[in-house]
Amino acid sequence: MALSITNLKKGVLFQWEGEPFRVVDYNQKVMGRGGSIVNVRIKSLLDGKVLEKTFKGNEQLDSADVTNQSVQYLYNDGTNFFFMNDETFNQFEVSADLVGDGAGYMKEGDVVQLQFFNDRAINVELSKNVPLKVTYAEDAVKGDTSSSITKDATLETGITVKVPAFIKQGDIISVDTTTGAYRERVKN
Repeated sequence: MALSITNLKKGVLFQWEGEPFRVVDYNQKVMGRGGSIVNVRIKSLLDGKVLEKTFKGNEQLDSADVTNQSVQYLYNDGTNFFFMNDETFNQFEVSADLVGDGAGYMKEGDVVQLQFFNDRAINVELSKNVPLKVTYAEDAVKGDTSSSITKDATLETGITVKVPAFIKQGDIISVDTTTGAYRERVKN
């Protein structure tokens, strides 16, 4: 399916020079006589590189033929991450480079989306927010009830996030997978 350059909104997937990209940032400038220029920041879904690109007026692009599969995260061996489709029981091996920072938001058994381009796994799509258990957090200082005080907490996946002073070891918190920020304490 062909895409007009004005369809390149943030998050849109498209194909350029045979490679799938996701639009990270979009800025359109309307020129005189109905022409326009679109400046986009795009991220390659194959190698993660980010590019600045300008498209003009009537250029057409192809939408990326990317498919998603719901898969369960099984384990990793340090080099690769292993996933399984719960319906077909097909297993997929994905390099740690491709998973990147997402590794800190996945625990064994979690269900994530695996994106494919030409039958090749190209991206692990996490939920926007994930619940993770706090395995270590310093005790709050007695009498310090200010809500703006934060401290480091280590989560069950090994990552460290800033949390409010009232969070303690054993709490389950919701973490934003895009920013790595604490969102809220989750009721057990």
